Amino acid sequence: MSRTYDEVAVGEELPELPIPLTRTMIVATAIASRDYQDVHHDPALAGERGSQDVFMNILTTNGLVDRYVTSWAGPAAEVKAIRIRLGAPNYPGDTMVLTGTVSAKHDEDRRVEIAVRGVNAIGPHVTGTVVVRLPVVQEQGETE
Repeated sequence: MSRTYDEVAVGEELPELPIPLTRTMIVATAIASRDYQDVHHDPALAGERGSQDVFMNILTTNGLVDRYVTSWAGPAAEVKAIRIRLGAPNYPGDTMVLTGTVSAKHDEDRRVEIAVRGVNAIGPHVTGTVVVRLPVVQEQGETE
């Protein structure tokens, strides 16, 4: 079921989403996104480059942020923009918890801005904003 523009309020909090960070997930998603940088799949080479282990790539983080917001907004939502900044690395064995808050609404085109944050044991991994366009309810319960 999709959220509609009228039922969303500025200040509304999205439910938390904990994401277990497994080595398999980090390596598989880097390879799936064609990011073959060794720091995302080879622990020894990641260590040589100053990292404590392999770490998640930005494409995976971007996809997880998209999934988080669209799971809340529903299938009729249109993602208009995702703007993120990375901080602390996501390492295997940790958990990243995504949270979000509706930070703005734009009546002229039904855009909703969601401030998103993903935190792991080290600190904030990702912060940013996702902009979605939500449908409105039409007569007899149909959405547009």
